[in-house]
Amino acid sequence: MKKSSNLFRPLPIALAVVLSFSASVQAQSLVDLYEIARGYDASFISAKAQYEANLAKANQTLGGILPNISLGSTATRTNAELTYDKPTSTYVNGQNIYGNYTANVTMTQPLYRPAVWATYKQGGRQLLQATAQYEAAEQELLVRVTQTYFDVLSSQDSLEFVKAQKKAVAEQLASAKRNFEVGTATITGVRDAQARYDLTYAQEIAAENDLRIKTLALGLAVGRTDIKAKPLRDNSKLIDPPKDPIDTWVSQSEAMSPTVRQAQLALDVAKLEVDKAIAGHLPTLDGQIVYSGVRNLSGSSTSPTSGVSNHVLNPSATLTLSVPLFAGLTTQYRIRETKALEDKAVSDLDNAKRTVAQTTRTAYLGLIAGLSQVKAYEAAEASTQSALDANKLGYSVGVNINIDVLNSQSQLYQTKRDLAKARYDVLVGNLKLRQAAGTLTPQDLQDINQLLAP
Repeated sequence: MKKSSNLFRPLPIALAVVLSFSASVQAQSLVDLYEIARGYDASFISAKAQYEANLAKANQTLGGILPNISLGSTATRTNAELTYDKPTSTYVNGQNIYGNYTANVTMTQPLYRPAVWATYKQGGRQLLQATAQYEAAEQELLVRVTQTYFDVLSSQDSLEFVKAQKKAVAEQLASAKRNFEVGTATITGVRDAQARYDLTYAQEIAAENDLRIKTLALGLAVGRTDIKAKPLRDNSKLIDPPKDPIDTWVSQSEAMSPTVRQAQLALDVAKLEVDKAIAGHLPTLDGQIVYSGVRNLSGSSTSPTSGVSNHVLNPSATLTLSVPLFAGLTTQYRIRETKALEDKAVSDLDNAKRTVAQTTRTAYLGLIAGLSQVKAYEAAEASTQSALDANKLGYSVGVNINIDVLNSQSQLYQTKRDLAKARYDVLVGNLKLRQAAGTLTPQDLQDINQLLAP
């Protein structure tokens, strides 16, 4: 017993203080914690940054189809030695210094470049891919926060039930001792009650530690230690069973699941990559317009008259046609590579559809079974309560022994724990079904919030 109590010593003192004063901490709703997690969770922030980077990368493909405009300028100074074969009075040998300034504006517009247009189309698919990835990250965070939230509530319930059971066993132990002292019960009943009390005490220690761990996990998700989850209302109606059949949900998941959409878009990108590779055999055509001007100061090497300056404007338009003839088999093997990658993308899409369909079916059947399980546990709770009342009455009149009462108590509190957990699992299971189908949104948390105690 003493060895078990030492498990609490390594826990942070700050956490122990927070837990000890948890009753004074204002409880947060599930929606509040989700909004906090969006600004703190490292994996979600990383996914958001990746989303923004993917958007910027996809928009870079515009550069291939839009015109490129550049401005250039040069300045030159030349010392020229002029020597004439037959100098005259007009043309004499000597040294001249020339200067010129050149400026130009160049615009180049791709006119026919199949590879560039394929890259541009890939950019559009990559935009959609980035959106699907971000949606998947949002849904994963939503389910993870909800699961962690209800894990805390489940641990709280378990601790409360264990404490209640411990109190009931302590009362039964005191009763057994009194009955033994007056000779109406045997020592066996006392020992049975003492053993059950010791076992319940050990379970209480484990439940307290589990609550600390689950609270730490929730704090890690939202970056706060002053967390107190709101419990579900007593006897609140959970959710209705899915109205649509399982095949409808599977079909919806294949159309809307972010995982399937990413795989489908990856296939589109792979097909366009094949088009880019095939474009290596196709000609390209570019148009170019250049407006340039040259100012010659003090003449030039072709106009040796010293001191005479001139201006030359050279606007021009050019069409450049390039026809590939042979690239050392690089293009042929590039086409083979891209077609193999396209086949891989087809297989990845098939695998994504099958995985999502299986996940959807599992979530659907789990939700249906969970709702039925809640009803079964509610009936079992009423039955075990009746059994406990009957055993207590039988024990008081000497028909039953103490172990019968203890077993009934243990069964009742175990049923209460299982019922509470089943209710939480149903709510989380509903979110997982919507996540698998690709329809999960933060609005779904509002419906759960209505079930929480004010």
